[in-house]
Amino acid sequence: MRIVLNPQMQFGAVDISKIAFDSKSRDDTPQILRGLQYIYANLDLREEVFKVLEDNIAPKKNKKNGRPGMELWKIFVLAVVRVNLNIDYDRLHDLANNHNVMRQMMGHASLFDRTYYELQTIKDNVQLLTPEILDKINQIVVKAGHKLLKKKDSDPLKVRCDSFVVETNVHYPTDINLLLDAMRKVIFLTASLCEGNNVTNWRQHQYIYRKIKKLMRDCQNKKRGNPRSEVSQEKKEADLKELHQVYINACSALIDRSILSLKKIPDTGCIVEMQKGEIMNFIKHARRQISQIARRVIQGEVIPHEEKYFSVFETHTEWISKGKAGVPVELGLKVCIVEDQYQFILHHQVMEKKTDEEVCVSLVKETKERFPMVEQASFDKGFHSPANQNGLREVIKAPVLSRKGKLSRQAREIESAPEFRKARRQHSAVESAINALEVHGLDYCPDRGIYGFKRYVSLAVVGRNFQRIGAILQGRDRKRLQKSRKRYGNIQYGHLRQKLAA
Repeated sequence: MRIVLNPQMQFGAVDISKIAFDSKSRDDTPQILRGLQYIYANLDLREEVFKVLEDNIAPKKNKKNGRPGMELWKIFVLAVVRVNLNIDYDRLHDLANNHNVMRQMMGHASLFDRTYYELQTIKDNVQLLTPEILDKINQIVVKAGHKLLKKKDSDPLKVRCDSFVVETNVHYPTDINLLLDAMRKVIFLTASLCEGNNVTNWRQHQYIYRKIKKLMRDCQNKKRGNPRSEVSQEKKEADLKELHQVYINACSALIDRSILSLKKIPDTGCIVEMQKGEIMNFIKHARRQISQIARRVIQGEVIPHEEKYFSVFETHTEWISKGKAGVPVELGLKVCIVEDQYQFILHHQVMEKKTDEEVCVSLVKETKERFPMVEQASFDKGFHSPANQNGLREVIKAPVLSRKGKLSRQAREIESAPEFRKARRQHSAVESAINALEVHGLDYCPDRGIYGFKRYVSLAVVGRNFQRIGAILQGRDRKRLQKSRKRYGNIQYGHLRQKLAA
């Protein structure tokens, strides 16, 4: 049984719409909670968000039967706060159990409600949110933000588009340490499976792993070498090839040994089959790395970039070099965002094995479907291609996409127009939105898998828009307090602060 939020308030609880925040606080937490409060206090917006959560979280399960689960509003609050504050699950666990205002936002009574959330409960429930659910909620939040700024539905939207890299949680990849990662999982998973099925071939698995790791370290140390050594270059290369050959031979022998052990274990159920499948997946990664090490080091072949993997765990990780000063390489995925003139992020797209110019038109089309009043979109030169120039004209009225190279007379006339030049000058403001996203969660993604990556990015976008609403409301309260102090003095100022807090 799972509900959105219990309508029956607990004894001693504070209505979420009446929670008081310090308007002078410069911390991020009051802003994000104030944005959530604004959506909750508006009945129409609340019903829209609640309907999206209720209809899309576990839609095939009957929410009226079974034991009570965590309420959907609480799940949403925890998920948004976690990403927007850029914290891990351990700190979120502490906030959910001890932060007074956050517990009030979740519907708990501050003094009498002793509900305690386990760490694993928070993890399991937060992962119920999907990118599709968050995209629908983001549209509701953006429209609410526009109304908050007294924008009419007929007012045109002018958007800015740019991409940036969200790093994945991986170490710097080399072919030999990726092979070690794969062998570590093969050794320990095989040993665990054999121990549970009374197969005694892997009792010394920790010693075996240390031995393999030492062979990998020998290869690393030999490659670095000693610059003062008088050994010839041919001798160094021969020794390096020999060490790599010993390393890959030892790994190949262990892979064969693991496969023989798996054959001794009968398929007694789906759990054993899943464990065997996981081991075979890492064996596949290990064999690929063995092949690439042999081709590169021993045969002297250059491995094409398309064949390389940069993590055996986060296989979607890409090697991205954008030419930034001081950042030669980034390991992750590119994300393209669309920000309007009111600093709300309308849409985003995770770019899997795509470049800027390949997502330009599709991104604007998707944004136009969600927000039909988009009339102008600006890009930098990295998005330019002749096809994009023509495609954007078919989608929006005023595309602002600078061309590369020498301009023709017609192109020069287009780019010298006052509106085009003004939009191009204002385009750099999108870097502020990118920086805000990176500060509030999108510096790197700690979640696992491509699905977890997309969910994390979607949560960061929704959280940023909530924080934008909270910042607007907080700024208005601060101005009202300042005016009161100037007009009536400190006594009336304190009275107004209490009135706003109530």
